[in-house]
Amino acid sequence: LKMRSQLLCLTIALALLGYFVYMPIPDDIDEPWKLMVADSLLRSLNHLGNVAELLGLKHYMDIMWFFTFAEQAAVISDDKVKVTESMFHEVPVIVYEPMQKKNEELRRAIIYIHGGGWCLGSAKMAPYDLLSRRTAAELNAVVVSVEYRLAPEHHFPTPFNDAYHAVKHFLQEQVLAQYSVDATRIALSGDSAGGNMAAAVAQQIQEDRDIKLDLKAQALLYPVLQALDMQTPSYQQNEYMPILPKVMMIRFWSEYFTSDKTLYYAMLENRHNSLKSIQLMKFANWSIYLPENYRQKYTYSDPYFDSKDLSESISDPRASPLLVDDDKLRVLPKTYIVTCEYDVLRDDGVMYVTRLRRAGVQVHHDHYGKGFHGAMMFTMLPFSFKIAHEMTENYINWLNKNL
Repeated sequence: LKMRSQLLCLTIALALLGYFVYMPIPDDIDEPWKLMVADSLLRSLNHLGNVAELLGLKHYMDIMWFFTFAEQAAVISDDKVKVTESMFHEVPVIVYEPMQKKNEELRRAIIYIHGGGWCLGSAKMAPYDLLSRRTAAELNAVVVSVEYRLAPEHHFPTPFNDAYHAVKHFLQEQVLAQYSVDATRIALSGDSAGGNMAAAVAQQIQEDRDIKLDLKAQALLYPVLQALDMQTPSYQQNEYMPILPKVMMIRFWSEYFTSDKTLYYAMLENRHNSLKSIQLMKFANWSIYLPENYRQKYTYSDPYFDSKDLSESISDPRASPLLVDDDKLRVLPKTYIVTCEYDVLRDDGVMYVTRLRRAGVQVHHDHYGKGFHGAMMFTMLPFSFKIAHEMTENYINWLNKNL
């Protein structure tokens, strides 16, 4: 009888676990159970964060920061790459330099800005460390990984400013000489929120008279590019998709701008725009810039706007780089953009591809029909995905051919 009771309890526990872990996954996503388990861990932390915040114990982002802490890697050199920590204009960075030198020739360089919704993440996280080491070794390139300050402790524009100042510092002639970098072969790159800041920095440095050189390339991995419309087709299609459901992306946006929850609740209903920001919708109108196969299931309507301006930052191109006119786009370098089908941010990237091409910029667009947000960072056990390794290889190959 005792054994039967134990078996019954075990069966119930396993059933409850399975119920919690399971979530509908599109049929064409590879390794679905692995994705379900990874997402269940994120959802668990999300629930814990909501409860802790509701009880006044901890801020939601303090709980979510657990994954950033848990995935920290040691900043140490290996036999292929020299790794050092430094400060660029008072901004912490990690510099990866390949050990080999070929006839003292100047090297290429990639400045990388990590993702994490401006609130989470670190250049020291193992997936970013691994990507930087591999990029440096395979391309014989110097990689600078930027450790910017995070929201909600530091709202916009502080994270952007940190990234901008680190890039500007590195682009100085004497700094490039220190790292033996060819000033004509420098790329700016980032994923998700890091892709947002990479795109914004690439635009803003065009107007900085102190910067005398041009970037050769930018590589944006599933970037977030606009805060005006939370009802694009990809936000609707992927509202509950792992790893970044709509509600979490909106939480990241609102925390980036302000601690006032009024903005968060307004963004959930797509009622957060002001008269000023709504006038910029012409730059992010998905009925114009998305291909027909993405538009056909959905009917476009202009987002609601109010006379109240909940946050002036919404319309700032340093936060929403999609919102600049074509004159600002046509001077940008050749561009690599990754988008994933099962990602709320898919349409941000696709619209940027369209607008850049119409402005005359050379763009290579890699769209992953089986991809999900953040996929490229799932390169390590126990959550190593085949698609992550495919994406990484394609990213490095593009840089190798175009930088």
